[in-house]
Amino acid sequence: MVQTTRQLFLRHQAQTSDFPLLLEIDRAEGVYMYGPDGRRYLDLISGIGVSNVGHRHPRVLAAIQAQLDKYLHLMVYGELVQAAPAQLAEALHRTLPAQLDSVYFTNSGAEAIEGALKLAKRHTGRTELISCFSAYHGSTHGALSITGSEGFKNSFRPLLPDVRHIHYNALPDLALITKRTAAVVVETVQGEAGVRVPAPGYLPALRQRCTEVGALLILDEIQCGYGRTGSFWAFEQFGIEPDILVCAKGMGGGMPIGAFIAPQAIMAGFKTNPILGHCTTFGGHPVSCAAALATLQVIQDEKLAEGVAEKAERFRRQLRHPAIREVRGCGLLMAVEFESFAVLKPIIDHALAQEGILTDWFLFCDNSLRLAPPLTISEAEIDEACAALLRAVDAVANASVLA
Repeated sequence: MVQTTRQLFLRHQAQTSDFPLLLEIDRAEGVYMYGPDGRRYLDLISGIGVSNVGHRHPRVLAAIQAQLDKYLHLMVYGELVQAAPAQLAEALHRTLPAQLDSVYFTNSGAEAIEGALKLAKRHTGRTELISCFSAYHGSTHGALSITGSEGFKNSFRPLLPDVRHIHYNALPDLALITKRTAAVVVETVQGEAGVRVPAPGYLPALRQRCTEVGALLILDEIQCGYGRTGSFWAFEQFGIEPDILVCAKGMGGGMPIGAFIAPQAIMAGFKTNPILGHCTTFGGHPVSCAAALATLQVIQDEKLAEGVAEKAERFRRQLRHPAIREVRGCGLLMAVEFESFAVLKPIIDHALAQEGILTDWFLFCDNSLRLAPPLTISEAEIDEACAALLRAVDAVANASVLA
């Protein structure tokens, strides 16, 4: 008996919840995904901030094909000279402050966080790590240790020792950063907390405090980088520079890749005592790097970041309804807040089932709907999405009244 793809998925593929979305996708293009029956779904979350240039951008596909025709994996990280990662590292450096000139490639954001944590401890000789409550940095042990939700962590203890948390945007908490602190890890814009933007002066004060006590400032731009907020890097908007920058998600154009970036003098700590202080087999995979370089060039050449503010405002103008409490955001990383998860979840379900609109909520803010569409989304597609979302809100509101 031939099993369907859905049956194979449920029987043999490890699950992360008892209620997977179970939406089967056959192909994707631009801002749309298509089921085996040809039904079209408008993607408003970009695979959680991944498809910044849309699904299967032609230039990304061409770069992947060109690299496929040369070679795939050759050797563990950092031994052989390969064009794609070398060119990507140089292109990234050109988008950054001059001192951020050494790029270490990984396979994901969580892996990049792990490398950044090790690097901070190695460079400072300190052990204390500080991050924020309601922050999300990944699910591997080190990344989970600094994630700011006890509910996500308790089942996996013991985790890394000497980790403490501060409140995002709380200036008094900066006093907790001391000469014991190796690094402070902060999302430039908090994602899973429901899109929390830094208050005026907060990030400069954090930068100053880290400098005063000799702690490294690690900015996590895994979700908010690569044009998502309206500048190539979100930190550009807040007048600071990090000691280490972490990125992933949107950088690969749909291929798996991450990176942490630091000055050469800091990154050199991985070369001695011991040698291979940090190593990866597949980090800097040439196909992923080729895709990431093409993605960077698309964002720059098509001026996608420059169009983000106007597109975000178009969402804001239209997403008005008595059930909508607030629309927060930084560029095309937005949160539409409702009264509760009980109100929001039926809206998400209706939007998908009846309107063909794929949305989501946030891990640590489950009464807010996530909006993070591809940066390539057009005005007409924004209008289509907003009209569909408002119909879903109306349908759920009317059903609630009738009940």
